[in-house]
Amino acid sequence: MHKIEDVFKKSLDENIKTHRLLASQIKNIEEAINIILFSINNEGKILLCGNGGSAADAQHLAAEFLVRLKPNINRSPIPAISLAQDISTITACGNDYSFSDIFLRTFRAFHKKNDVLIAISTSGNSKNVIKVLREAKRKNIKTVGFFGNRGGICKNLCDVSIIVSSRNTARIQESHIFLGHFIFEQVEKKFMKY
Repeated sequence: MHKIEDVFKKSLDENIKTHRLLASQIKNIEEAINIILFSINNEGKILLCGNGGSAADAQHLAAEFLVRLKPNINRSPIPAISLAQDISTITACGNDYSFSDIFLRTFRAFHKKNDVLIAISTSGNSKNVIKVLREAKRKNIKTVGFFGNRGGICKNLCDVSIIVSSRNTARIQESHIFLGHFIFEQVEKKFMKY
């Protein structure tokens, strides 16, 4: 039986190692910042999607733009919305159409010129994420992806893909929320010019 301290240290070491590997993605991170900044400077909004924990991350990041990232920075809200709408919309779409259409349906309702779609998937192979990324490409909407493993099918459907080099879902999700916070904070700084 392993001591809890050893198990904790191993998980912590994996987390730190995974985060450090993100430094290899700096060019894509900077490009994502510029794409998002261009969108909000040109009356676009941020659309986010993901399943499970990634859906929670999408909602969390949307809230950061709608409200604020830092308690001492008061600014106008930045338009951002998670495509994983309320449970009624998700289940109606899943029942009447298909679960693979849940993001596509809301994307079609909300997207407009200069928007950005941020797709979050630990595998990069979620059918509903693939479907909405293909639609975004058809509609000339810029896309940023936060993926894990090797990026799956999704990495080739995005304008910018940031891939967390791990197969561990927990480590990938921890890195995705770190990336979201870092990128959004940099966007906010440039947007507010502070």
